[in-house]
Amino acid sequence: MIRFLLRRSVTMAVTLFIISALVFFIIKLPPGDFLSNLIQELRSQGDSAAIAKAEFLIKQYGLDRPAWEQYLIWIGAMPGPNGFSGLLQGDWGWSFEYDKPVVDVVGDALWLTLLVNLAAVIFIHIVSIPIAIYSATRQYSVGDYLATFIGYIGLATPSFLLALILLYYLNRWFGISIGGLYDAKFAGEPWTWEKIRSLLSHLIVPTIVIGLAGTASMIRRMRANLLDELGKQYYVTAKAKGLGPTKALLKYPFRMSLNPFVADIGNLLPHLVSGSVLVSLVLSLPTVGPILLSALKNQDQFLAGFILMFVAVLTVVGMLVSDILLAWIDPRIRMGGAR
Repeated sequence: MIRFLLRRSVTMAVTLFIISALVFFIIKLPPGDFLSNLIQELRSQGDSAAIAKAEFLIKQYGLDRPAWEQYLIWIGAMPGPNGFSGLLQGDWGWSFEYDKPVVDVVGDALWLTLLVNLAAVIFIHIVSIPIAIYSATRQYSVGDYLATFIGYIGLATPSFLLALILLYYLNRWFGISIGGLYDAKFAGEPWTWEKIRSLLSHLIVPTIVIGLAGTASMIRRMRANLLDELGKQYYVTAKAKGLGPTKALLKYPFRMSLNPFVADIGNLLPHLVSGSVLVSLVLSLPTVGPILLSALKNQDQFLAGFILMFVAVLTVVGMLVSDILLAWIDPRIRMGGAR
């Protein structure tokens, strides 16, 4: 296992290096950048002090150098005006749009994004697995048809539309404001038990909205996988030899049907982060999605680059977790890797 982890760590590092280069140069593809456009605007207004500050930032972050040098300075592999100071050293850069360090812009948004999407992942699995098992073991029953109908509704309903519907009707019928992740009075306040309670209560609606489509998809896929496994000879033989139906189901077909979903863990979190941007805008969630959208629109390269790298790290770490879990739940993979 140690050899496997070391090998995967090297692969992850190479993957992140390639992704960082692609992210940086794709962001640089459009002509101009935020500071250059700002300087032109300031020059037209005659604001010499602001122009001097913008030009200072250009020198400070090496934006007057070739693109490849800017990239190496950004990741911390080449000394800039402040020596080695980049992503590798924990310096996430400067947000030109917000005029402050990237770490101050993202702030709580990073862990709040992880919290919202982790809650959505837990919701997806807690809801979809029991429904899929029931639907597969009672094929063509009323419950199966009902689960199928709900699954199609969940797949067909855009998340942002569901967010708008809940936002309107919960406020109209119950007077509940579901925008944000906590009450407005807690904005900028230190974390207390009251603020945590407000966060947990506001977390319910975003979790349902973001996780609904994934839940519907997982129900359909797991039902299909289980039906395929339930028709195989090993399951029929296990039942014929006297193994209880529940134990026979959970010990063999259920574990086998989990493989595709465990393998998808690496893609699930980044997909939820990128797919929840509109939901975050509708519900005013303080996550990184709206910040990324604004950064890309305004060519705020360091802010956009860091958030995209954050999503990339989620992906490669998720892939590692999925590989470990696959080896744990499937002896065929574990024994194959041992040879």
